[in-house]
Amino acid sequence: MTFRLLPVIAAAALCMPLSVSAQGLFGRDRSAQSHDMPVACDNGRFLADQQGLEQTGPTGIDLPEHLCGQVIAVSPRAKRTRSGWHGYFYMSVGQGVSIRIVSDLDQMSAPQWPWVSKGDQVEVQGRYYYDSLRRQGVDWTHHGTGRKWQWPGYVVVNGNRYQ
Repeated sequence: MTFRLLPVIAAAALCMPLSVSAQGLFGRDRSAQSHDMPVACDNGRFLADQQGLEQTGPTGIDLPEHLCGQVIAVSPRAKRTRSGWHGYFYMSVGQGVSIRIVSDLDQMSAPQWPWVSKGDQVEVQGRYYYDSLRRQGVDWTHHGTGRKWQWPGYVVVNGNRYQ
């Protein structure tokens, strides 16, 4: 009898992440409609998504975000990673919260890094990832899309758009 239940329990465990994403994250409707990229800056949505992930922990689900705020810190040098050259900065999104923004410099049409400075006003569209409290940020801020990411990203700095 125990051996017959094991496959059922395993199948239920494998389906759990799918049912969580279909039913909703963080008590909000996360259907395909609300899973779309916001057309305008929505820092409130981002803060709710971030708070939800801090309560539940990593889900493996990346979220489309459209943010506006002020740059509070810039990494002065680009860094080479497995996927190429990247520039990093932190922006304030309100309520004392800041988030790391990752720019894939190999994919973007932008001047030499850094093209953003502390105090600049920025608008960012990209993918919010949450691996842990200390490993989270917004990446996919370039023009490209992929199999697992359908929204092109960009960064607007003081009115200049880089993608």
